[in-house]
Amino acid sequence: MFTSVLVANRGEIALRVMRACRELGLRCVAVYSEADRDAPHVAYADAAYLLGPAPSSESYLNSARIVEVAQQAGVGAIHPGYGFLAENADFARAVTAAGLVFVGPPAEAMERMGGKTAARREATTAAVPLVPGTLEAVDDLATIAQLGEEYGYPIALKAVGGGGGRGLRVVNSAAEIGPAFESASREAETAFKNGALYVEKYLGNPRHIEIQVLADQYGNAVALGERDCSVQRRHQKLIEECPSPALTPELRAEMQAAAARLARAVDYVGAGTLEFLLQDGRFYFLEMNTRIQVEHTVTEMVYGVDLVKAQLRIAQGEPLWFLQEAVQPRGHAIECRINAEDALANFRPALGTIGSYREPAGYGVRVDSGVRADYTIPQFYDSLLAKLIVWAEDRSEAIARMQRALADYAIDGVITTIPFHRAALAHPVFTAGAATVNFIAQHPELIETTRSFSAPPAAPEPSSENGEARDFTVEVNGRRFAVRVFGAQAVATAEHSTPNRRQPRARSNAQGHQVDGVISPLQGRLAAVRVEVGQLVEVGQVLFIVEAMKMENEIAAPHAGTLKEIHVAAGTTVEAGALLATYQ
Repeated sequence: MFTSVLVANRGEIALRVMRACRELGLRCVAVYSEADRDAPHVAYADAAYLLGPAPSSESYLNSARIVEVAQQAGVGAIHPGYGFLAENADFARAVTAAGLVFVGPPAEAMERMGGKTAARREATTAAVPLVPGTLEAVDDLATIAQLGEEYGYPIALKAVGGGGGRGLRVVNSAAEIGPAFESASREAETAFKNGALYVEKYLGNPRHIEIQVLADQYGNAVALGERDCSVQRRHQKLIEECPSPALTPELRAEMQAAAARLARAVDYVGAGTLEFLLQDGRFYFLEMNTRIQVEHTVTEMVYGVDLVKAQLRIAQGEPLWFLQEAVQPRGHAIECRINAEDALANFRPALGTIGSYREPAGYGVRVDSGVRADYTIPQFYDSLLAKLIVWAEDRSEAIARMQRALADYAIDGVITTIPFHRAALAHPVFTAGAATVNFIAQHPELIETTRSFSAPPAAPEPSSENGEARDFTVEVNGRRFAVRVFGAQAVATAEHSTPNRRQPRARSNAQGHQVDGVISPLQGRLAAVRVEVGQLVEVGQVLFIVEAMKMENEIAAPHAGTLKEIHVAAGTTVEAGALLATYQ
């Protein structure tokens, strides 16, 4: 038994775990990086410890330091949340070797299911259907080309060591294999410290369905329904719902049985998620996430089980307190991931400082947030700010409630995915329950609808002529108006303001002349330089890769021409608006 828990994570999941600890009477300890000194999870904890002077992108990966802090703080257990070290078997072993409880599966079960190729081999043994693909990592481009011919294009290159869309590239022809392999391996190495890739047939138009499981230390396992996570960008989820509008009761029972069977076969303990693709009425196992999932919230709302408290109770040695027959869904839940991303710019990460911040409330509305007003978003972590979850008696009511909650959610100072969510939930394909993983790609009109849901551009920046901006609320003939005053000039503003989406301009030199060059539209780490001085480039050609918020972003040539200078090197950090290269 333990009475205190160190949460080896940050943001909303750290707060989520700490709240569960408080309800169970457990003391909670936070850790934080230099970039997270003022983060909400640090303030909420009973105690908080700095992880050290390492770069902020690596602080939460320092397993030795985290175990050292846990011993210093006198805790009995470590909860890894998700991401970072949550699926690292070596970390789980280090925790138990230090005499602490790891709130998660045993390292052996993690190794059997955490690695994607290993999980595919286990699924084969347990008679769970698989997408055609390799059972081992592949690093030879010729072999990948041969597999492309065997499976038929498109194929997917996928990270062995992790998921969440990172380290995944879709290849449509043999000519794309080289660049895709390089990019996927580099991203996988950054995200998971493991650049190994395997190959899988890429299904054309599936749904993404996952099954939640809970298992105890005594061989019992139950499945708690499914989540439909088909609305995605860059192979990462944006909207999740429970139950899926695509599953019949019979198919649901079959998928749940397969998931529980596989969990028992690998001696799994704790909360885990098995991911499947569903197409033409058939389901195929993809991978298992040996941890709590971002979207666990919708399962909790429909099935009435606190999954994080369940993790902690199982880690305390409790047997499962209910049987599969008792698992009954009620109503419908939807989660929207509120990310700091600009949907109008291909979901590009949008760093900045949050101004005013107001969360929605009311019956059936839940917000799991890791931010607050005046919070500066670090560049080192993913773009998730908060999760907005609603529950209702049926799906149509849940959609209506989510639309209301999105409209009530005010986050000023940064661009978020809220306008996109409002557009997606209003689309007839989504309301009909027919969205697949290609929903965004197949419906480019979503972007224009997103634009219509975006607030009007912020008022012009004050100049020396109009002075500082001041906001007032005025009443005229019994009606209230929000007014922004610039000196003597007043401009009526929308109730919810959004930052301007200004495009980066070519930099000026010391004499004030415009420089013809390639500008970075965002802040981040320069992951790759794909050009050389003197090279002739075509318009739209990818010249640089900038990694921000754990995503790779391609920087393309604005026009054709010959490059005169390259001003940056791979591995350096660039600011938004930085001049990367100039033309002759």
